[in-house]
Amino acid sequence: MKILCVTIFALVIFLPAHSQKASAVKKPLFTDPIYDGAADPVIIYNKKKKTWWMFYTNRRATITDTTGVKWVHGTRIGIAESKDGSTWNYLDTTDIRYRPDSGYTFWAPDVIEHKDTYHMYLTYVPGTFSNWNHPREIIHLTSKDLLHWDYQSVLSLANQKVIDASVFQLPDGSWRMWYNNERDGKSIWYADSKDLYTWTDKGRAIAARGEGPKVFRWKNKYWMIVDAWKGMEIYSSDDLLNWNKQTNRILEEPGTGKDDQAIGGHCDIVVNKDRAYVFYFTHPGRRKDKPASRGSTEDKRSVIQLAELEYNNGEITCDRNKPVSIRLTAK
Repeated sequence: MKILCVTIFALVIFLPAHSQKASAVKKPLFTDPIYDGAADPVIIYNKKKKTWWMFYTNRRATITDTTGVKWVHGTRIGIAESKDGSTWNYLDTTDIRYRPDSGYTFWAPDVIEHKDTYHMYLTYVPGTFSNWNHPREIIHLTSKDLLHWDYQSVLSLANQKVIDASVFQLPDGSWRMWYNNERDGKSIWYADSKDLYTWTDKGRAIAARGEGPKVFRWKNKYWMIVDAWKGMEIYSSDDLLNWNKQTNRILEEPGTGKDDQAIGGHCDIVVNKDRAYVFYFTHPGRRKDKPASRGSTEDKRSVIQLAELEYNNGEITCDRNKPVSIRLTAK
C-alpha cells in the first residue's frame, strides 16, 4: 500500500506542465498603473525575451485637466508583459523616436514581425488637443527589440484623418493594411504593399462606420472584427476583398465579471493552437445601469479584458462570462 501511494504521488508531482489545467484569468485582465486608461491592445511574442508583450494606448484617465478630450490626447504607448497570456504586468512605455511636435499623441498601434524585424503602424496626432478637429496620420516604425522604435515614414493614405491600422500578410506574400478613414464617414479603407515600406491606397473596403479593424485567419476563413461602438461587428471573407457581415455582434451585452459591464471596444485577436482569444477594452464607468458622472475619472478609465471566441454554424460567437484559461505558446 505504501509503495502504491508513493507511486501515485510521484505521478502527480511529475506531470508535464502542458497536462496541468490552467486556472481562469482574472477580470479585468490588465489595469494600467500610470493613468488607468489602457485601451486598443495588440499582442506579440518577444522572441528575445521569450515573453508576450501587449502594446496599448495609455489614455490619461486620471489627469485633473478635463477640458474636452485632452485626456485622450498626449498619450503614450504602454507595454505589459506576460509569460503565457494569463497574467500581465506593467513594463514600460515605448521609446518611439518620432516626436516632431510638442504635445504629440500616439494611438492604437499594430505590431507585426517579419524576417526578424518588428514593424509598428501607429496613429500619430501632432499635439495635445481638447477636440477631435486635428490631423491624424499613420506612421511606420521598425525595431529589433520591441522597445526602441525608429521612424521610417508617414504613410500616404486617403487623407490626413486616418487611424487604427491593421496589417495582415496575403497568401502571395504581400501585405494589406485596413484602417479607419474618418473623412469617409469613418468607414474602413485598405492599402497594399509588397515590402511593408511602400503602400498603395486601394479605397474603401467596408462602407459601414467602425473603428479598430482587426483581420485574422481562423477555421479556414478570413475574419475582420470592427469596433462599432455597440459591440463588435464581425465580417468574413474568402479572398480578403469581399466581406460579408454576420447578423450578430459580440461583446455588446454587459458581462458579469469585474469591470466588464460595458460594451467591448477596439480589440486584438490572438489565434494560438487553433483557439482564438479576443483582448478588448471596456470603460467600466459607462455601464448603462450605473453610469458614472460624465467626465469623472470613473467615466474615463478603461481596462483590458479577455474572452475566447467560439465558432458555431459558420459564425463567431463569444460568451464573455465564460471562464477563460489561456497558455500561449510561441509559434
